[in-house]
Amino acid sequence: MKIHIFFLLATLSFALNAQTRTISGQVTSAEDGNGLPGVNIALKNTKTTTTTNFDGFYSIKAQTGDILVFSFVGMKTKEVKIKASDKTINVALKPDSNALEEVIVANGVQISKEVIGYAQKRHPGIIPPHHPYPIPKNTESYAGIDENSFHQVNYKPLSTFSIDVDKASYSNMRRMINNGEKIPKDAIKIEELINYFKYDYPQPKDEHPFSITTTLNKTPWNDKHELIKIGLQGKEVPLDNIPASNLVFLIDVSGSMRAQNKLPLLKSAFKLLVNQLRAKDKVSIVVYAGAAGLVLPPTSGKHKNKILEALGNLQAGGSTAGSAGLQLAYETAQEHFKKNGNNRVILATDGDFNVGLSSDSEMEDLIEEKRKSGVFLTCLGFGMGNYKDSKLETLADKGNGNHAYIDTMQEAQRVLGTEFGGTLYTIAKDVKIQVEFNPEKIQAYRLIGYENRLLNDEDFKDDTKDAGELGSGHTVTALYELIPTGIDSKYLKEIDSLKYTKTQASEQFNNELLTVRFRYKKPNGDKSKEIVHAVKDKQNITSSDFNFAAAVAMWGMYLRGSEYLNDATKKKIINLTQKNKGKDDEGYRAEFVRLMESYSHSPSEEASK
Repeated sequence: MKIHIFFLLATLSFALNAQTRTISGQVTSAEDGNGLPGVNIALKNTKTTTTTNFDGFYSIKAQTGDILVFSFVGMKTKEVKIKASDKTINVALKPDSNALEEVIVANGVQISKEVIGYAQKRHPGIIPPHHPYPIPKNTESYAGIDENSFHQVNYKPLSTFSIDVDKASYSNMRRMINNGEKIPKDAIKIEELINYFKYDYPQPKDEHPFSITTTLNKTPWNDKHELIKIGLQGKEVPLDNIPASNLVFLIDVSGSMRAQNKLPLLKSAFKLLVNQLRAKDKVSIVVYAGAAGLVLPPTSGKHKNKILEALGNLQAGGSTAGSAGLQLAYETAQEHFKKNGNNRVILATDGDFNVGLSSDSEMEDLIEEKRKSGVFLTCLGFGMGNYKDSKLETLADKGNGNHAYIDTMQEAQRVLGTEFGGTLYTIAKDVKIQVEFNPEKIQAYRLIGYENRLLNDEDFKDDTKDAGELGSGHTVTALYELIPTGIDSKYLKEIDSLKYTKTQASEQFNNELLTVRFRYKKPNGDKSKEIVHAVKDKQNITSSDFNFAAAVAMWGMYLRGSEYLNDATKKKIINLTQKNKGKDDEGYRAEFVRLMESYSHSPSEEASK
């Protein structure tokens, strides 16, 4: 009997030890004790990995007996075997001077003699001395956002804004939640959260490059109000029909790009794009660190191995001359410009420019000048700790382009794989929306998000005013919260009646709620076209798409501590999302639910920042 009990206890002990559990801890520098951001932690002989956050903290699922491998560029790799009693494993990494010397070559770039000769001939002085790489502090920056308020229709009947197809805010939010970080409220752009997801809009059937869909129903967070969803669906252009591309990869190889979720992830991401290139497409590679250099002259997409080899040779080291890189990239794109083709610079960086022009306003002036060349711009953000969202958003907005944040290879597959055509090929530029509200039906309205995309009403017909771009197959969704006429609302502030101007609603259109006007230009055009879409005063049958978009907006309002959320709880938001996931083939909507459930920081803390 005792023997049986002994074996039973031994078996139970073995089973408990074999169970997967969470191991957490901090990785620091053995020299100064500071936390190391971006350290790669892997379970040996498996594909399970994670990285440290900007304070050096990590967590990973593992079992007793597993071996954790801690690796970081410029540091000696360390292996730790997990014991049965281990819940916390802290590690101090020592510098590896030999490894550091090996990776800092020619300003952080390992390139062939032929390429150096070619680059030096065209741009003398591209190889300066390298600079030591300091461990960065958290210097992430986000543009301040003042939440849109309600406007009374009798005083301001028009709402005008530029479209935005960027989705960087969502993947950046995902990165922070997965790392257990508090989310700064200005890191949340609600329109980018909403537009991360696909919605069921029809393909265009007329001569215009996009279709228009509107849906009206009750506002889920305030049943006295109404919510209207405006959706654009860009025409899907088959990849074979996209004109020949002249692409310039502009890659940041400065010291701040060493972390695993920066240059190593960047190189893997760009391989996805290269593998889709055709023989008629050409790629050049420009890099920048202490200075800028051309490391791959224009190369046909049929020579994929040559392009991939040039990417594979890139290593990080040095300071960050971003403006010099942009100058050279645009110069290269213009020199090999394809008329009626797809000419684009693809910038990949953490956005931390510290040599030459570096302020947002200086970079804005540079890009506005370069935009006139007809070369478009895509900005891809990587990494954490010193990620400059505000700078990359400014560049993309002013450069006829788009902005994405790559936090994982799955996101790289989405941006540069699945949505390759839409990311790189523009079907309409300077797309503006202007909504006129009928005071007979609506007494006030509020645009949800798009605070950084608002335009003056007179900008709508002004073809010199820049606006957003729409790519092949892309969708754009915008939500307005409406206060119907006759409804009392705590959000309406009293305004004195006008002395000199009398406003009177027209009775001609008493069956219309509002009118949406769209203006856009062809990618190579200078004159805009207008589409007009009137919306009837009739609520639609609630769809899962409508409710899901509303739930995403609610989550953004929750994270920002919005005064308009009307006391809706996190539980209510999650329940609404769960019930309206609808078709979710790729699992992004289910992932969104998981992210909300795992985020534990109070939004009131973030709102006070």
